[in-house]
Amino acid sequence: MKKYIFSILLPLLFVFSKGYSQDKLIDRVVATVGSNIILQSDVDMQYAQALAQGATGDAEKHKCYLLQQLLTQKLLAQQAAIDSIEVSEAEVDDDLNRRMRYMTQQFGSKERLEKFLNRSVLQYKEEMRPNIAEQLKAQRMQQTIVQKINVTPQEVKRYFESLDKDSLPYFNTEVEIGEIVINPVLTKEEKEQFRTKAEGYRQQVLAGSDFGTVARLYSEDGSAPYGGDLGFATRESYVKEFSAMAFKLKKGEVSPVFETQYGFHFLQVLERRGEEVNVRHVLIKTKPTPTALARTKEKIDSVYNLVKTGKMTFSTAAALYSDNNETKFSGGMVMNQQSESRSTLIPVDALDKALFTSIDPLKPGEYSTPQQFTDPRTGDVGFRFNFLKTRIPPHAANLDQDFAKVQEAAQMDKVNRKLSEWFEMRRLNTYIHINDDFGTCDDLKIWTKNSELATK
Repeated sequence: MKKYIFSILLPLLFVFSKGYSQDKLIDRVVATVGSNIILQSDVDMQYAQALAQGATGDAEKHKCYLLQQLLTQKLLAQQAAIDSIEVSEAEVDDDLNRRMRYMTQQFGSKERLEKFLNRSVLQYKEEMRPNIAEQLKAQRMQQTIVQKINVTPQEVKRYFESLDKDSLPYFNTEVEIGEIVINPVLTKEEKEQFRTKAEGYRQQVLAGSDFGTVARLYSEDGSAPYGGDLGFATRESYVKEFSAMAFKLKKGEVSPVFETQYGFHFLQVLERRGEEVNVRHVLIKTKPTPTALARTKEKIDSVYNLVKTGKMTFSTAAALYSDNNETKFSGGMVMNQQSESRSTLIPVDALDKALFTSIDPLKPGEYSTPQQFTDPRTGDVGFRFNFLKTRIPPHAANLDQDFAKVQEAAQMDKVNRKLSEWFEMRRLNTYIHINDDFGTCDDLKIWTKNSELATK
């Protein structure tokens, strides 16, 4: 199928602010879009980050591509301003925090990242804030342009018939699978050891230990490299128990230990800003004891027998007993996370090893026996058994078996054409100038065709 023409914005490409290294940059304007400018440092900084993430190949071609992304962002952001499209400070904070968590993981520690940036993480985040706000506005503008686009079945058929039949994609084996997951539930007595552990760390803080150091050393949350700092967030950003505690304390106060679905926490309020609060916390996750695992195995065996003997349908059992909220309300069926249309057909090579091993011996209509597993995303331990509904052998794309995928490709094609029309209209009515140094970039030539006459 045709791929997206417009990878308009780069949500995971981090823009380095000026002075990201010891080297001094002599800055200059390399492009003008309406009343906005793009600096050489903007392009170089994006390229530096791309290199840090392992990019290879021709440097000049890559910089041409990055400048095209920046031109696109400027056009969208300008229209967003005209249409009064805004993003909140909380949204910018969330995006910044996500990016910084990713970058910290890439560099291995906050200290290594700060050494590379030649500044503190807090300073860097403030320097990044205007650019991130512009990116988010541009993304929202793009979503507004295409949000009402749909394709009819007839349009899907016409799209498929327009494809070159000699180059249709070949799909690997695909399956439709269901799952029933039951997670261990600990008794109050079994949880006490984890509460006690969290309380011990809290007492260290109350006795004078630095909260951030305790969080970095002992917290089992992804915020640990940041000293437990979660940045500014609204009430809705957290589960209710965490939110209730975060918004009732005063600045500097340390909470008692409290429980959420993630385990036992204690937190400290760093700052309050209207309906947003900045806190840091320590999390100690609860882990299933052998006794809890045995109880869970007994429960899932019982549910499995109800389904296997026909006393209860798989979908009913999933709705009643499964602890996976992503599947229990869809009859237990697992969705293809890589599909825009949320199809239930999943390529077997996209399954994790444990799940593939579970369903590989099954015939359609059969169930695997209950097994203990570890969720690859969360690390949580539970028990599950699977249902194989459908297995589709490898085949060339066709409408009968692959309508959902063809529909998704047709939708993308229609979105691309809409975006092409939008950009062409804005380009022709916007003054755009690109420095001659980028004159060898073929993909950039269309940007300045007739556009420099726009304001003359």
